[in-house]
Amino acid sequence: MSIQFGPDYVRAIAPYQGGKPIAEVAREFGLDEAKIIKLASNENPLGMPESAKQAMLGAMADLGRYPDANGFELKQAITGKYDVPAEWITLGNGSNDILELAAHAFVQPGQSVVYAEFSFAVYALATQAVGARAIMVAAKDYGHDLDAMAKAITTDTRLVFIANPNNPTGTFIPAADIAAFLAKVPQNVVVVLDEAYNEYLAPELQYESIAWVRQYPNLLVSRTLSKAYGLAGLRIGFGIAQPAITDLLNRIRQPFNVNSAAQAAAIAALNDSAFLQKSARLNAEGYKQLTEAFDAMNLEYVRSYGNFVLVRVGNDDGAGARINLELLKKGVIVRPVGNYGLPQWLRISIGLPEENAGFIDALKSILS
Repeated sequence: MSIQFGPDYVRAIAPYQGGKPIAEVAREFGLDEAKIIKLASNENPLGMPESAKQAMLGAMADLGRYPDANGFELKQAITGKYDVPAEWITLGNGSNDILELAAHAFVQPGQSVVYAEFSFAVYALATQAVGARAIMVAAKDYGHDLDAMAKAITTDTRLVFIANPNNPTGTFIPAADIAAFLAKVPQNVVVVLDEAYNEYLAPELQYESIAWVRQYPNLLVSRTLSKAYGLAGLRIGFGIAQPAITDLLNRIRQPFNVNSAAQAAAIAALNDSAFLQKSARLNAEGYKQLTEAFDAMNLEYVRSYGNFVLVRVGNDDGAGARINLELLKKGVIVRPVGNYGLPQWLRISIGLPEENAGFIDALKSILS
């Protein structure tokens, strides 16, 4: 009889599965890495901004020493951009780190966490990792039903996750709806507003979530530099909240969770408005390219406000996996979302024009 370690709720966790790496697909299917198109992980197809690369090179001379555990200069850059005090900021190893820190800081085993159906998989994983009870609220038009989520909060609820825009469906919640929801939430329940894709929103949809942070001591806004800022490989994100929240997060985070190269690159990227505008413009053009092709192929898709599109590729529950495999054979990596309860769908990250075209051609060939 083998010995089992750890609590049952940890052993029950299915590890997070990221998008397939290019090298793995090349090995598996005997393909040329240089010809593989990866549209699976919502990365910025432009890569890193040149400003961030140069900042990293400047930081290399000091990599023999530990990074600044408090991230003073990076926090100053965030303070300048969002007009918040440095003590309102928590740095994370990607925004994923902020989400997990929140679960560990505010939720005890047996208490509950509320999140939406079809929302980011890490919400469920973070809930399970602390032995909490998940309250998953049914989606409304593939997005958050905030009225139902407010009603789902119980006396033992300690955390609510909201993604806006949402991953993997791409849906968006207008500012007025979020404001109304925050007004309903009990003050002892922490709300995490995950804004990983906020920079892709059209200007008329942009809203100032930091104003809500000033109004609600129980609100934590999470941001990442992995998407529009092009720093996915460096793993850097941050949270903004009042000190009652950030004090606890900083007590349990790893002291050197953001390395020196990442901090240097992040400072440069946050100040590179030209790169951010270029990323948003390319994304809007790519979204048009993909959705026009889906319209021409009579494929259903969810209107997206992020840098990806969720598209239905068949009517049977094997469709997503089947079409995904055929795309892999053609050297195109996308994201099956059967683990989200969407087995008929694929999530397609928006790439460069030629990458989008390569995917479209491959999909047309498979479906025909």
